[in-house]
Amino acid sequence: MSLIEWPLESCRAGALTRRRTSCTMTSFFEQSVDLHRVDCVGDRTDSSVIGEHVRAIWKRIQAAAARAGRASDTIQLIAATKTVPVTRIQAALDAGITHLGENRLQEALPKLEALASRTELVWHFIGQLQRRKVKTVIGRFQLIHSVDSVDLAEEINGRAQEKGLCQAVLLEVNIGGEPSKAGFAVSELFNVLDRLDRMPHLAVKGLMAIPPPTDTPEAARPYFRAIRGVADSVKDSALHRIRMDRLSMGMSDDFEVAIEEGATCVRIGTAIFGSRPTKGRE
Repeated sequence: MSLIEWPLESCRAGALTRRRTSCTMTSFFEQSVDLHRVDCVGDRTDSSVIGEHVRAIWKRIQAAAARAGRASDTIQLIAATKTVPVTRIQAALDAGITHLGENRLQEALPKLEALASRTELVWHFIGQLQRRKVKTVIGRFQLIHSVDSVDLAEEINGRAQEKGLCQAVLLEVNIGGEPSKAGFAVSELFNVLDRLDRMPHLAVKGLMAIPPPTDTPEAARPYFRAIRGVADSVKDSALHRIRMDRLSMGMSDDFEVAIEEGATCVRIGTAIFGSRPTKGRE
């Protein structure tokens, strides 16, 4: 059963989701984005490289989990597909990827349509979500990772109620206290938990965080450890429906450290698909 389709009774009980070009691919690290290339076969060499990257990442996930004494099957590998065309996403699917993460709704919609027959896919919304786009996101993404305010949570709750759904979400925490970054401050989060707990069509499943930029992956460890500590503290709160089963943290440059510190979802883009033509860290 999809995370966005939990019966409302269970939700209340707390059991709780550009011009067409030729098909010739440019180099792996230079390809431009064309979401209309759905019917292209794609370059086999490029597809092979993507598959190799996926398999290598899984090995690194398994090794990191082993170092932490964890089972690797408890960790979700989410392929972050911002700016990636469907043909290249298909190569990742062929390598076993089933979880896809999108940052921008307008870019995601044609991908959702092109891959609609792949019913095994789990779609994650991992970018900043504007309230005016919530209505379109509800029912299309099984998990929203980026609930960064009570106002957004209320909008999701209301739109989910209209559709008879209970939407699974993660609360985004600004763990580094960066003014330019969205998310709840830690102190703010604990002040609003009761309000979030009373939203019957919102299923809070855990937390998401992106640490401040660091020179090395190891330098990000204190931030990952801190977000795990926040999750542990929330678990100890007297809440009825909020759960802390998921920690979405760790991207291409630091996901192994994140796993060692408790991540259950890692969002990997560059390490699978190569460098992006736009700014952003995944």
